[in-house]
Order: sequence, then C-alpha cells, then structure tokens
Amino acid sequence: MFDIGFSEVFVIAIVALIVLGPERLPKAARFAGLWVRRARAQWYSVKSELENELADEELKRSLRQAQDDLRQVQEQLRNSDQAVRNEVDELNRSIAAPVGVAAATQPALEAPADSGEAAAAAPPAAEPAAPADDYTGAALPDYRPASTAQTPNDERR
Repeated sequence: MFDIGFSEVFVIAIVALIVLGPERLPKAARFAGLWVRRARAQWYSVKSELENELADEELKRSLRQAQDDLRQVQEQLRNSDQAVRNEVDELNRSIAAPVGVAAATQPALEAPADSGEAAAAAPPAAEPAAPADDYTGAALPDYRPASTAQTPNDERR
C-alpha cells in the first residue's frame, strides 16, 4: 500500500519523540497501534465480505448452468422417449395391419351344392375359425406395469 522504508519510519519516530516527549510517546504509540489494528480488521472484514459475495455469485452461476444443463437433458430424454413410443406404436400398427387385412380378405368356405350323396361323402364343412393372431380390434399396448408390487429397481428410486 504505502511505500515507507525503514529510514522513513526512523525519521517519524525521532520527530514523534521530540514533539510528544518521552512521557506521552508510549500512550501515543499504543493509540496508533490500536487504530492501525482496527483499520486492518476493517479492511480484512470488507475483503472477506467481497470474496464471499464473489464466491456466492460464482456458486449461483454454476448452479444456474447445472440447472440449464439438466433441463436440456430432460428435454432430450422426453423427445427420445416420445420417439421410441411412436416407433413402437408404428411397429404395433404395422404388425396388426397385415393380419387384419388377411382376415378380412379370406373367402368364406361354402358347402358344395351337389346332391345329398356328395355331401355325405365329403366331410362336414367346419365354420372358418377366426385367426388366433387377429389384432384388428386390439387396443394399443399399455406401457404401465401390470403389478403394483415393488420391483428391485423401485428400491433405488
């Protein structure tokens, strides 16, 4: 702060000794020391407050940055989740559509129009059974868990 060397301090001490005298000089030195200590304490207090404020601002800035990063990641996860759901739904529709079209276009078996003898010789015509894999009336899949029982992954949440 101040550029005071040993020689300047020595000159100030000699002048103070001459002006104040040997009786008042110790009291004046203690008083000056007290004010110097108070000034230093005040300076360090202001300095530490400024450092704390700067650290708080830096912490708030990094916290805001982390929150923004988390929001971006969350948005990306939502977008990818929606894309995966759309792809699964599209696959389900593409699987269900050919089976439904095939069931609708399958001709019904008709009984022969011959006489009773021909009917007796031929095995009885069975009604066409609905295909086992007919998904035309099926709803879209439900992604929620079927059970409310806890799974091992639930314990970690």
